Amino acid sequence: MTDFGFVQMQEIQRQLQEKYKDKWNALSPGQGKEQLLWLMIELGEVADIMKKEGVQKIMEDTETRTHFIEEMADVMMYYNDVMLCYNISVEEFRNVYLEKHQRNMERW
Repeated sequence: MTDFGFVQMQEIQRQLQEKYKDKWNALSPGQGKEQLLWLMIELGEVADIMKKEGVQKIMEDTETRTHFIEEMADVMMYYNDVMLCYNISVEEFRNVYLEKHQRNMERW
């Protein structure tokens, strides 16, 4: 199994943005708010599946599970768009993430 992480996801998002550059607004700090709103909408769709279908169906029903994972993929796509809007590199994100994790580990 290969690792699939932010580097690949951001490259995929760059390719997608390039393909549709004539139809979509370019990713920029000004566009970040719009991408964040779309991210929240996609999170709502994930929550909707959880609420309507339930855990058991997500875990056992192939069609429901695929739909759930597709919506989670949409979340990650918009999440990466937000990172790209604000020029957050994978390295910068990693460093802050690990620092935050360390603080959480020492919290209580």
